[in-house]
Amino acid sequence: MMNKKAWEYNAYEFWMNTSGTPEERAKQDIENPVGMLKQHSQYFDNYDGIKIANICGSCGKKAIPLALLGAHVTVFDISEDNKRYALETAKAANVCIGYEVCDILEIDTDTYGGIFDIVFMEGGILHYFHEIDEFMNIMYLLLKQGGKMICSDFHPFTKISDILEFEQPAVSYFSTDIIEGEMAHARFYEDDIRNRMPKCSYRKYTISEIINSIINNGFCLEKFDEHPAWTNDRIPGEFTAIAVKKRNFS
Repeated sequence: MMNKKAWEYNAYEFWMNTSGTPEERAKQDIENPVGMLKQHSQYFDNYDGIKIANICGSCGKKAIPLALLGAHVTVFDISEDNKRYALETAKAANVCIGYEVCDILEIDTDTYGGIFDIVFMEGGILHYFHEIDEFMNIMYLLLKQGGKMICSDFHPFTKISDILEFEQPAVSYFSTDIIEGEMAHARFYEDDIRNRMPKCSYRKYTISEIINSIINNGFCLEKFDEHPAWTNDRIPGEFTAIAVKKRNFS
């Protein structure tokens, strides 16, 4: 509930101010959908007809380019404001996306279990979940047998240093504490607004915690890439883990 309040605070206006109107954003998506996926495009073997669950898909910044490329995308996110902007942008781009506003850990697996070819997340979301095994189990349940998880997130080194300049507190690399901090885009607001914005609670993980959770929840880890920080290309800022739901041969 704490994180939901934070991510619904002025979110629609934030996207309007930083990404443009839905029509302006849609024009960018249409012009270069692969480019809008940035480095993540290399992890998709194809798009046409693929069913993708975009986890914490926010304003649709990746879901809409994927839909333009022919994928069937369902966004799962906690914010109604994010949904509003995403659906308006999808309409302007003349594509359809599904959008479920929910707690990710409470996704209806009776409806969505075992139907996706890919679960895809990016932009730094793992720290919003205090029990990574519970999160990874949901990802596993959403996938078809042999389905792929593309998990791109902030590098765990950001625990000990504000590498990406988010103005977030640093902690011990091995800390398991849940900490309180600002939402990601609070730093873009004037201090009087920033001080009123709801806070988020975070649990930041080590590399081994992330990798072990992927393996322990039934995935076969196929690839683990580290990417330079956009603030300094000499240090890691993000990673991408590629894992496959093990096929059932019994």
